[in-house]
Amino acid sequence: MRYRRVLLKLSGEALGRAEDGHGINPDAVKSFAKQIATVAAKGVEFAVVVGGGNILRGAQFSEAGAQRASADYMGMLATVINALALSDALESLGVETRVQTAIEIRQLAEPFVSRRAKAHLDRGRVVILGGGLGAPFFTTDTAAAQRAVELGCEVLLKATKVDGVYTADPKKVKDAERLSEVSYADVLSKQLRVMDGTAIAFCMEHGLPVIVFDLFREGNLERVIQGEDLGTKIRS
Repeated sequence: MRYRRVLLKLSGEALGRAEDGHGINPDAVKSFAKQIATVAAKGVEFAVVVGGGNILRGAQFSEAGAQRASADYMGMLATVINALALSDALESLGVETRVQTAIEIRQLAEPFVSRRAKAHLDRGRVVILGGGLGAPFFTTDTAAAQRAVELGCEVLLKATKVDGVYTADPKKVKDAERLSEVSYADVLSKQLRVMDGTAIAFCMEHGLPVIVFDLFREGNLERVIQGEDLGTKIRS
């Protein structure tokens, strides 16, 4: 394997129903858990940051009249639900996990402590991180970038429903081209919708490479960690 320690950013919508991305689809959760289990069994140390958009997206909920901070905290709780679902699926496959959250919910998960998370990774446990950064106004993409740097991960894997970053929305523009590699600066200046700008800027500052790839194709997670030319690499 090319990478020894990675952080996987998994959106909440990926865990949702196929038709609308809402709720929790047990089959989708099991599918992603199997891919993670396969790679973890080969010695790759895994941290996972999950979103909560399949249950509640804070920014959208605030547009309906809720205070933004309150809406964001509700979104953080949604990510904890997804983290527990993924943990349960992995444990059923014999993979030892630990759920850590930025908001303390001691009956359900450990509070996030980076040294403790690193110790779990060293022992081969998959660490699933819920609750974002524990503060409003920050996305789970930004949480993924910060946690990846904090835990000493070699790469941030951004799982999506498309096979990389395109020059335009491939669903709207037929001749949109997939980019095999793009710089942080180009992602920001061209406003390529990959991750939010704060996350990309953080990765650029710390030299953390990002790989955007399609996790919905079985086996892609192992392929990208092996170093195959898959998806789009974002780096300097």
